[in-house]
Amino acid sequence: MKLAVIGGGSTYTPELVDGLARMRDQLNVEELVLMDPNVDRLAIVADFAQRMLDQVDSQIVLTRTTDQTQAIEDSHAVLLQLRVGGQSARAIDESFPLECNCIGQETTGAGGLAKAMRTVPLVLELAQNVQRHAHKDAWLIDFTNPVGIVTRALLDQDSRAIGLCNAAIGFQRFIAQLLNIAPHQVRLAHTGLNHLTWIRQVFVDGKDILPELLHTYGDALARKTELPVELLRFQKAIPSYYLQYFYRHDEVVSDMSSSGTRAAEVIKIEQELLELYRDPELVSKPDLLDQRGGAYYSEAAVELIASLLGNVPSGSVSSANIRNNGALPFLDDQAVIETMCTISPLGATALEIPTVDPALAGLISHVSAYEELAVDTAIHGGRDRVVKALFAHPLIGQWEQANKLADLLIASNKDHLAWA
Repeated sequence: MKLAVIGGGSTYTPELVDGLARMRDQLNVEELVLMDPNVDRLAIVADFAQRMLDQVDSQIVLTRTTDQTQAIEDSHAVLLQLRVGGQSARAIDESFPLECNCIGQETTGAGGLAKAMRTVPLVLELAQNVQRHAHKDAWLIDFTNPVGIVTRALLDQDSRAIGLCNAAIGFQRFIAQLLNIAPHQVRLAHTGLNHLTWIRQVFVDGKDILPELLHTYGDALARKTELPVELLRFQKAIPSYYLQYFYRHDEVVSDMSSSGTRAAEVIKIEQELLELYRDPELVSKPDLLDQRGGAYYSEAAVELIASLLGNVPSGSVSSANIRNNGALPFLDDQAVIETMCTISPLGATALEIPTVDPALAGLISHVSAYEELAVDTAIHGGRDRVVKALFAHPLIGQWEQANKLADLLIASNKDHLAWA
């Protein structure tokens, strides 16, 4: 089996390679292709990845290339981990919204729209290349943010695509650590949109223990989500970390304005990681990689790919970004949701979702409507569409702000927008 990673020069890649090496009993990869247009960065990451594989006597053949078609050709799965414009573009995404007292973040609000507009056109071209050159049953697995918007664009183009996020598996592992049990003993009811999810049930031995969890470990869960413990107990749910941008908007904007962007921190971490990766003595992923984000990404990816390709028994359960198709009755069928699914070579099917409280359903519906507009804006462009999408976002929703943000977004992304 051949697996291609588009964006293989990412500092995340060793996390994936580590998972492929450790979990080879689940997923028998014969060839792993790392594709990236940045030759120097690709060389550093690929050399380190090869040492990692050699250290465990892996039989995976590692190939590196700057040729997208070569990477995709005959691949059974193509994993997307792109960052159009690099971390410098991310720094701008996280900065310009603050001029309007709005959240500066790479996956939501104005910054998220900017990233989507740079990313979606390129990803759709790539998907056409996958349809022409990959294995006839190949899967496109999107880990590129904003995952919900990118996945919806791919599905609208009839790609055999599925979106992947590490939020659910991260919480599963965290809760298992709190309870001092094995991760497989914890099953979550995790639902919403990408980066807009809530865990509303936590099953251990068939029993929903979420009420006890919130009572006993509420403070630890609150720290994890960066939200008040009273809010978690009030909602009777564990919100995603990203809900802080909605529930603590003004406080977070103030913090961002005074402390600087996450991008600045990530740029520093990436420079340090690449320096570590250059060390010929380094043969396993460094602890610093955990600070980059994407914890358990490799395990989530391997488990999902193995299920999609039939390497594990059908009916395995994973969190995924898929078409709604009635799973959340208050959303259009074409919407893309993030929820727990059964996975097989036929695709992903949402598990039954308990009735969603109107307060949560309202926010999900609002953001889903924005995501539909964001896909249209990313594909067709034009200032009016940018304004319309921003005006529809619940983190913005004011006419003057939407117009100012649109002008800032377009001005800072002219090199990436064909119509600007």
